[in-house]
Amino acid sequence: MTEALKKAKDILLSDKSLTCAACGDDIFTSCERGVKPLLQLYESGRDYSKYSFADKVVGRAAAFMYVLLNVKEIYCVTVSELAADILKEHRIKLYYENIVPAIKNRRGDGFCPMETAVKNISQPKDAYEAIVKRLAEMHPTGGENHG
Repeated sequence: MTEALKKAKDILLSDKSLTCAACGDDIFTSCERGVKPLLQLYESGRDYSKYSFADKVVGRAAAFMYVLLNVKEIYCVTVSELAADILKEHRIKLYYENIVPAIKNRRGDGFCPMETAVKNISQPKDAYEAIVKRLAEMHPTGGENHG
């Protein structure tokens, strides 16, 4: 684990309201839930290839977003098995506390809608399109409401 990743992890774990943190040329943190912060970063067009990310929960959808962000390493409190497979396939170093079969929805009575949206997808760009489409279906009046 690099010093940048240790720092991102420490930042994430030091504040319960944070959902992800990144260290690179500067420091990025977010309290936004779901894939929203990753979509915002990706859509910014900025280069995050030299950043190390720490995230509370990484499922398949988030894993695809990390691939699109060209991240080299990530720490997760909880990661799904399928997300871990995607990260490994794309040579993203992964450190985690807990690995689970799949990410559940916030009520705990089914799968995360983002996991479901990318269930049968294997390409990151296709996953991005499916995530955006699913979010639009979930928030039909909400423009930029990712997650």
